[in-house]
Amino acid sequence: MSKEKLEKYLQGTVMAVQANYYFVRTDSKELLCTCRTRLKKVGQKVMVGDRVKTVEPHNSDGRGSIIEILPRSNQLSRPAIANVDHLLLLFAFTDPPLDPWQLSRFLVKAESSQLNLSLCLNKADLVTPETQQYWRDKLLNWGYDPIIVSFKTQIGLNQLQERLQGKITVLAGPSGVGKSTLTNALIPAVNQRVNTVSGKLHHGRHTTRHVELFPLPGDGFLADSPGFNQPDLACTPHQLASFFPEIRQLQRENHCQFNDCLHRDEPNCVVRGDWERYEHYLKFLEEMITLETQQQQKADPESQLKLKVGASGEEYYEPKLESKKYRRLSRRGKHQNLQEKLAYQTLAELSQELEDE
Repeated sequence: MSKEKLEKYLQGTVMAVQANYYFVRTDSKELLCTCRTRLKKVGQKVMVGDRVKTVEPHNSDGRGSIIEILPRSNQLSRPAIANVDHLLLLFAFTDPPLDPWQLSRFLVKAESSQLNLSLCLNKADLVTPETQQYWRDKLLNWGYDPIIVSFKTQIGLNQLQERLQGKITVLAGPSGVGKSTLTNALIPAVNQRVNTVSGKLHHGRHTTRHVELFPLPGDGFLADSPGFNQPDLACTPHQLASFFPEIRQLQRENHCQFNDCLHRDEPNCVVRGDWERYEHYLKFLEEMITLETQQQQKADPESQLKLKVGASGEEYYEPKLESKKYRRLSRRGKHQNLQEKLAYQTLAELSQELEDE
């Protein structure tokens, strides 16, 4: 019997990746797979969230091989995951305290992913209804309608489950806000799932920090995403404004006079004003301008300035020397020059001795 007849073709979703092993969930079973060498040769890398075609050899005992990666709708680099539909940003009212600056930074990072975004505020049981309403009103002014939940008392859990149905959702948020509690509340069998994957891969879950998908009851997946919990703002200064719903609304109502307006001190700017997060925008903009300047300095070898770091850690720029003749030689360079001089002197003396003979 041919090899093809001994193999069963299946389609599934990659749930976890560790080393050279891929945990794939199909409609009927879960497989521990390796990747065919042909995919590696053409430079295709399997990611969590990928839809893949697999083959399961006859009597394989739950093992298989990935033979094809189906087209992706999108992919993220941090965390490394494909085909994401939704980003769930989780914060807590208290313990840790809800910090507007930190929340704003996470929101800007989340907006830059271009994914559908939901904001969830946990630990409602620890604050008063007045505090809940205060934050709801504030966030509505920011352009967000938060889902208020308490995993301890089950408040808002049904609304959250409905929001996640049928989607691959990436969960993000700072430490201590209840991300693990949320996963356990939505997926009661999560511990069993973790033990199954860890056992088959012969690794503990926290041996390496990796992305992992958990199937939600009904339909959909929730991604455990260690890479999205420390937001770094990586965008150009001109892109930053598009990540603020307030600015998008102001520009829909009346465009700025200049297409490249940074909304700082430009004349007739419709964005500049006393709206609540304008101070956040200016602070993040300053950060983006500084980052862009540093990147340009590194990328431009002809630049007349170079970045220096002072004794106390402060950064500053100083002019580069225009010619190599003004630069101080290193100890190694001095040693090489001395050797060259001695060699030249020896040759000259030898040549003189030959002439004398």
